[in-house]
Amino acid sequence: MKLTRIQEITGTIEVVTGLHIGGGGVEMHIGGSDNPVIRHPHTNEPYIPGSSLKGKIRSMLEWRAGLATLNNGGPMCYGKLNSAPDKNAALRILKLFGVSGGDSLTPAQAEEVGPSRLAFRDCPLQRTWVEKIRQKNLPLTETKMENTIDRVRGVAEHPRNTERVPAGATFDFRLAVKVIDDEALLDELFIGLKLLEMDSLGGSGSRGYGRVIFRLAEEDQQRLDHAKPW
Repeated sequence: MKLTRIQEITGTIEVVTGLHIGGGGVEMHIGGSDNPVIRHPHTNEPYIPGSSLKGKIRSMLEWRAGLATLNNGGPMCYGKLNSAPDKNAALRILKLFGVSGGDSLTPAQAEEVGPSRLAFRDCPLQRTWVEKIRQKNLPLTETKMENTIDRVRGVAEHPRNTERVPAGATFDFRLAVKVIDDEALLDELFIGLKLLEMDSLGGSGSRGYGRVIFRLAEEDQQRLDHAKPW
């Protein structure tokens, strides 16, 4: 097992519909949002955690391979490999994203999977977008009001608000891929990126939130454009 190269995939993530990735804030502020987005502790700017990208892309690939229910809703693990409907697809996912910390592998099994190939970076707001917004004296986020509807009386109830990064925002995207023994795993990765574009990132995707588009370097963009999940 030999590390052939480390390939970087870079570009931007464009927000098409308001994006909410929760920050888990515990402090209440007068006039603040009930459901704030995650922010960098030093800059106070929203960002996309690498863990959010990794988790969503892995989840979409596991659904595609018929693995989502194999481990009681948890990530695919090596112990379930022989029960997978498509063992090759399951093994590709384990190689790309890594095995669970609860997996106890023999030396032979560990060599079969190897180390996690993907290193997702946190994605900060693109500086040019931030500067443009600040020049216009506009906020970096929006507050969206929501409520529920009483089906009998037809009235709105339980109003709440959610903070979102608005449509049009762009984030820097960077992903490192370890290529071992010239293996061919990149097609699986680009299918995962395509599935994310087709679905949503962050919370409330079923209500229209979180549609994103990747804008990558030319060769990588071509691979993404030609990725065929089915």
